[in-house]
Amino acid sequence: TFDIDANGIMNVVAKDKATSKEQSIQITASTNLSDDEVDRLVREAKENETTDLQQRQLVESRNAADSLIYATEKSLGELGDQVPLSEIASEVRKVAALGVPGVLLFGIPAAKDDIGSGAYQPDGVVQEAVRAIKDAEPELAVITDVCLCEYTDHGHCGLVRYGRVDNDASLESLARVAVSHAAAGADVVAPSAMMDGQVGALRRALDDEGYEETPIMAYAAKYASAFYGPFRAAAESAPQFGDRRDYQMDPGNARMAMREIEEDVRQGADVIMVKPALAYLDVILRARQRFDLPLAAYNVSGEYSMVMAAGQAGWLDQRRAALEVLTAIKRAGADIIITYHALDAARWLAEVE
Repeated sequence: TFDIDANGIMNVVAKDKATSKEQSIQITASTNLSDDEVDRLVREAKENETTDLQQRQLVESRNAADSLIYATEKSLGELGDQVPLSEIASEVRKVAALGVPGVLLFGIPAAKDDIGSGAYQPDGVVQEAVRAIKDAEPELAVITDVCLCEYTDHGHCGLVRYGRVDNDASLESLARVAVSHAAAGADVVAPSAMMDGQVGALRRALDDEGYEETPIMAYAAKYASAFYGPFRAAAESAPQFGDRRDYQMDPGNARMAMREIEEDVRQGADVIMVKPALAYLDVILRARQRFDLPLAAYNVSGEYSMVMAAGQAGWLDQRRAALEVLTAIKRAGADIIITYHALDAARWLAEVE
């Protein structure tokens, strides 16, 4: 780079392309350089100037709207602080207009029971939402969460027998949920209950019902995390007794995550997921290095809320912090980022471009 100050002194910084070392020199009327040497220094400085566009092209990990999936801040439903079905079409039109390619749906039924039967009703809240979205935005990818926690009165992800979650008994119910979602038009089903064998159970049920082409996005490494708190409050899905550590993963286990992912891949998962994302970047990296399937990471409600609350308090730049978090997740190896930041991030990224 070079500039000329008020005294007519030219300041030149030339960078050696081979070593990246910079050489600085001031050129004045008394500097003992020939005209050819001055021309050479100025030419080298110009050649090494980097434009903003070139700098962006050199970035190794970059976020884009088309790698984001929008997880709505509110569950679908007709009660309280939820997104009613009458508004879902206008909501997804905003998503599509911003270039975000898909949404992940959760729903809350009008009534809950001990077996979560509302999760697999043909006219259930998610099933009706899928139809409404496909009518409004046929090209928008609709991913449905397959779990029982929002539909059971006890708040657990599977059926409860004698005070404990019954893994094997839960598989049939989860499979019924997935089939009902596929029948409604869901593009991808995403089992999140963390029941052993859930991916295989869903794959068999979908195939038996003629939905062989419906992909499964497996919550393959889902940790028992404190970062789910805001979502559980919004979705009214906190367990009424005990917790989910019996079937979700211990935060200290990374090698176990690879075994869990490997088992889901063996059972037929088409996309694998790590959840949460920000506190588990090392797990995302390990999964990226070991598996060749599309890799999703879920930037969960607690991670989102920390950035939003700190930004609102003036403690950090909300926009820069959110994009930095998403970049970190991308850099760790995620192909797909499920995030509540998706719509804001898509707007911000469009402004940069």
